[in-house]
Amino acid sequence: MPRHARVLKSKTLFRGRVIQLKVEQVVEPGGIQTTREVVCHRGSVVVIPHLPGGRVILVRQYRHAVEENLWELVAGGIEPGETPRESARRELQEETGYRARTLKPLLEFYPSPGILSEKMHLVEARDLTLSKAQPDADERIELGLFTVHELINMARSNEIRDAKTLVGILWLFADKKPPI
Repeated sequence: MPRHARVLKSKTLFRGRVIQLKVEQVVEPGGIQTTREVVCHRGSVVVIPHLPGGRVILVRQYRHAVEENLWELVAGGIEPGETPRESARRELQEETGYRARTLKPLLEFYPSPGILSEKMHLVEARDLTLSKAQPDADERIELGLFTVHELINMARSNEIRDAKTLVGILWLFADKKPPI
């Protein structure tokens, strides 16, 4: 069976700063011919910043698409020519003001593969030193420092609803017993 679809026709409906929206007629592996709507994104990083003493930094910011302020791991798009590690380093400083001496790639995942091409790179940041935050002009970011138990409880109580943050919590704390 072929690994990739054969694209019969592709039309870009929208090209923005961050995404493109395409409608494609394809023959998928297995012979299914269909039309797919695809949001194209160049990829992003998700950073788990560890502070001494076992705390993890989350950021809280307004997300217009869901009209809510959400607690999230540090994250952002990979710029053209940037590696995931370089992007992680840049996003960590921009959003939190911290610099990491150690960045460790953990895994790659797709947040919504039914419609979105974006690949997210989960990166662990350790040996942090405080510098100066440099948020984008349109970002209003609040920092929070949380223990493992607090993060697990926040996920269980639906205080954390951002998928990339839940993936990060599951990855790092899978071996920890959640509080009952």
